[in-house]
Amino acid sequence: MKVADKLVGKGLGAWVITKLIGLSLGYILVLVIPMAVLIATLMAFGNMSQNNEVTIFKATGISLYRMIIPPLIASVLVAVGLVYFNNNIYPDANHELRILQEDIARKKPTLSLVPGVFSQEVASYAILVREINQETNELKQITIYDYSNPPKVNIVTAEEGKIYFTPTQKKLMMDLKNGEIHESDNNQQDVYRKLRFTRHKIAMPAEQFTFEQSSPGGPRGDREIGAPEMMVIVDSLKKIQNNYLEEYKNKINASLKLQPNSVSQSEDGNKYVYVKVEQQLRANQAAMMDVLSRLEYNRKEINRYMVEIHKKYSLPFACIVFVLIGAPLGTMTRKGGIGMASGISLFFFVIYWAFLIAGEKLADRDLASPFIGIWSANFVLGLLGIYLLIKTAKERVTLSFDFLTKFIPQSWKQQEEKNEDS
Repeated sequence: MKVADKLVGKGLGAWVITKLIGLSLGYILVLVIPMAVLIATLMAFGNMSQNNEVTIFKATGISLYRMIIPPLIASVLVAVGLVYFNNNIYPDANHELRILQEDIARKKPTLSLVPGVFSQEVASYAILVREINQETNELKQITIYDYSNPPKVNIVTAEEGKIYFTPTQKKLMMDLKNGEIHESDNNQQDVYRKLRFTRHKIAMPAEQFTFEQSSPGGPRGDREIGAPEMMVIVDSLKKIQNNYLEEYKNKINASLKLQPNSVSQSEDGNKYVYVKVEQQLRANQAAMMDVLSRLEYNRKEINRYMVEIHKKYSLPFACIVFVLIGAPLGTMTRKGGIGMASGISLFFFVIYWAFLIAGEKLADRDLASPFIGIWSANFVLGLLGIYLLIKTAKERVTLSFDFLTKFIPQSWKQQEEKNEDS
């Protein structure tokens, strides 16, 4: 839905659009499966409690602990399957999705242009267009910032123009009419030129604009590889980090051992001026600052990869956590309809997602370890689930979530009423 306006009517085939939608489902499945486990558990135990089956089980000596064993085993199997999906299928889907999106962006030059928004799809150029005709590629009220020849900056404005490819598809041409060119040089602040034109053409690189489906390959991002591959990268980054630390220690030792190597004696022979030592200290200080900046970047990269590694296992583990929460809550609510189950599960999943997002941000900024940041949601909700399970197993507790009914669609309520009547 986010890119529907850029796909419809752009000459893309139905298979390409279908493939784009299909590849986008990978990210949705990673989040939906744990939530589906929670809804299913709430509905199952809610139905059992509503029909007094939980009471009958307890009367025959079967405790809630024994009742929860089958869904726990099922959740473990689902979690194992989701771990496999996260490490083998999901990364490849993300990689192919990114390649396909880049290929689609190259279909037509106006695809990357949005009226009133700067586009930087073309390297070294920033293009702003107020009006765009997607059919004829005609543009109006154009502003182009040209950074292709640093340190010079050219600002080109035109009332109207047209964008098209050269026959070889190697260049993207901007045919402009009635405009101005403002030239400035960052190295010469007092130099400024202004040119007026009735017709002006600009040739820009267009290698990235011709639609041709690429085959998978090339460099992959952190969400396009599995956890084992990311661990190899993390190990390499840690080795580089150790080299940086060793280099930093050597710089400190070199600074401590500095001796004056150039001495000037004053006329009275009592004072000595050390000339080179201060210069060497400054040089070493600059070198140490450079090493520290590299260490900082290296640590952030390690944290970024470790966050993705932990996410590939923490989200599947949430299936087990949600069974621990869903079983006692379903028993307490004594309602097994999809409306109530969806409302409760959405509430807990929002809490889980808030923990996950906050933990990821804290870990990326090195304010918390990746393990704590990503697994904190499982720990908190898992402990809550164990507490509710113990409390429900010992005594009969009934909770009312009627306030959630105002958020439930009317069709779901009618379906629940039919189920109750039957």
